[in-house]
Amino acid sequence: MADSLIPDDDDAIDLKAALEERYLAYALSTIMHRALPDVRDGLKPVHRRLLFAMRQLRLEPGAAFKKSARVVGDVIGKFHPHGDVAVYEALVRLAQDFAVRYPLVDGQGNFGTVDGDGAAAMRYTEARLTEVARLLLDGLDEDAVDFRETYDGSEREPVVLPGGFPNLLANGAAGIAVGMATSVPPHNAAEIADAALHLIKHPNARLETIFDPVKGPIRGPDFPTGGVIIESADSMMEAYRTGRGGFRTRARWFKEEGSRGLWQIVVTEIPYQVQKSRLIERIAELLDQKKLPLLGDVRDESAEDIRVVLEPRARNVDPVLLMESLFRLTDLESRIPLNMNVLMGGQVPRVVGVVEVIRAWLDHLKEVAVRRAGHRLEKVIHRLEVLDGFLVVYLDLDRVIHIIRYEDDPKAELIKVFTLTDVQAEAILNMRLRSLRRLEEMEIRREHERLTAERAELEALLADEGLQWDRVAASVRGVRDTFGPKTDLGRRRSTFEAAPAANLDDVAEAMIEREPVTVVLSQKGWIRALKGHVKDFEGLQFRQDDALGMWLHAETTDKLLVLATDGRVYTLGADRLPGGRGHGEPLRLILELDGGVEIAAMVKYQPETTWLIASRIGRGFLIAAEDLIGTTKRGRQAMSPADGDVAFRLVPADGDRVAVLGENRKLLVFPIEQVPTLAKGRGVRLQRYKDGGLSDVCTFPSDVGLVLVARTGRETVYGLDQLTEWLGERAASGRQTPRGAVMIRSKRTTNE
Repeated sequence: MADSLIPDDDDAIDLKAALEERYLAYALSTIMHRALPDVRDGLKPVHRRLLFAMRQLRLEPGAAFKKSARVVGDVIGKFHPHGDVAVYEALVRLAQDFAVRYPLVDGQGNFGTVDGDGAAAMRYTEARLTEVARLLLDGLDEDAVDFRETYDGSEREPVVLPGGFPNLLANGAAGIAVGMATSVPPHNAAEIADAALHLIKHPNARLETIFDPVKGPIRGPDFPTGGVIIESADSMMEAYRTGRGGFRTRARWFKEEGSRGLWQIVVTEIPYQVQKSRLIERIAELLDQKKLPLLGDVRDESAEDIRVVLEPRARNVDPVLLMESLFRLTDLESRIPLNMNVLMGGQVPRVVGVVEVIRAWLDHLKEVAVRRAGHRLEKVIHRLEVLDGFLVVYLDLDRVIHIIRYEDDPKAELIKVFTLTDVQAEAILNMRLRSLRRLEEMEIRREHERLTAERAELEALLADEGLQWDRVAASVRGVRDTFGPKTDLGRRRSTFEAAPAANLDDVAEAMIEREPVTVVLSQKGWIRALKGHVKDFEGLQFRQDDALGMWLHAETTDKLLVLATDGRVYTLGADRLPGGRGHGEPLRLILELDGGVEIAAMVKYQPETTWLIASRIGRGFLIAAEDLIGTTKRGRQAMSPADGDVAFRLVPADGDRVAVLGENRKLLVFPIEQVPTLAKGRGVRLQRYKDGGLSDVCTFPSDVGLVLVARTGRETVYGLDQLTEWLGERAASGRQTPRGAVMIRSKRTTNE
């Protein structure tokens, strides 16, 4: 029995080959029949079948509405054997003016909202075609495109629509296939028409001649929900050239003044495909998480138009800074991708640039125009043949009547007697009796003359490519006039602006809740941030064999500069420090310090200030605060100590004198002008030692004085006139400190 289940060699198939074949078939089906739009009409199969089914139901613009369920039923029953929910969702999207720039379906009923609310069930809503859809379908009865059998062979459907409207670029498209995807943002139809007319006149025109954000035929995307595009012109140019890129889009807002100096921000347009309700929920979440310290409240006052109100926390808040913080954290700014992966000729998926897309559309329009002209020519020739027969028989109507009444085979007799064709004889036999009057002959002759002239025009059109392009240009001009900038539907909704030149540091600070903290660094390098400005550290707990090392008062918006003994300076945000519960975290792990490197100093960054950095052997230099800021975890190399030397001190240079104290307790005071200002380096000699090295260093103003601290903690202030004995030149040895001082600082310097 088991042997009978084993197939013969003739029935055996290779599993790998079978899987590859079947998966490839599935992938091709997904790419061509579901996910990617055709470059010619810009439609996916489901959208094309929806429009065709609605046309068969005579749902023309201005006609009576029909239930959406009727449309969906016809689509899935005749053309598209898929789920009714998916087909209805496609129908709904074609009717949403916030999702589609130029709706193809005119909906009646609840078709969803920009808040993300879904449409009503298909049995409640009604639909019909729009004028845009009519342009796409115009010519289907005139042999404009090829037809094919439907999935069950019972009907015929168009392979592609005539596409008299630039739907791919005007309405955009999005889809995910197998191994590829497409994303085309919507554009302004009048601008596309202008670009197409330029390409008709200049077939070899380059992208630079049809795209310019200021004055070009195509200025950039035009989203149904408006918004402000802040992408640079160079970036957009490259995206349109390659077919890949993106467009940064921001909400449109203005500052609304209130009474007594109060004001609020009103958002009137949001980026494309952003759900307003979800956007407001996100802003509310960030408010609860205290990540928007400049924002006080958010309200949705929208009716038919969008109106989202943002209240600042205080009237002195900078509105630009507030909006920049929101743009960074919410979908008030979003990036709309561009990936023009489309079916070229209905067969080959390719990523193409915007020029190639417009040319493919124009080539399709030309082919449609030629096919419609050929179809019309056939009709004209047939009618002329019939009219020629009518004119012949009108010369002897009595004989015609006699033949029809008395001959057994009147058709054959008519052909024999009057030398007619089969078509002419058949038309005469089908003629109405009331047409047999003298006046009708004059009408036939006028129709014959008119059709003869039309025949000549059509034959000339089919023989001359220039005339064919003239006809295409005329249809494109019709699109431009119908959807021009002076019409409600055609006016541009998205505008272009440069992003405000907001200071990045200010924006980052605006997104942090400003709170006072006390930064504590233990002797073994464990760091934490205590809430508030703590001054009593008696009850502060440390790990075993550890104790208080350094501390400073700061705010969560401050940056800390940490000097390591290898001369690197690391930048650390005070808001990112571990909390005061517990012992904190090792600073070595946070900064990724190399082995053997210790922390030499920790200070608070202050912009536009100067600092004095000194090494253990007494070398140093002045450095600007901006040259100490590092942008990476590896920090910034400020000092380059050599020969076993290490970075040791980092003090503010806020005086005109430098005081240096050696481990040998010798003090030297000299003018600060003798210390060079460098961006980085080893520095110059500050004080010379025979044994030991630097113990302390500071700067102080001459009119303030220097504080000397004894081992007992006693402080004594010395004015410059009292320091005459220790005044000298840089790199001197100095003299012994009075009263055994072991530490020095400026009189106006605090512990912070």
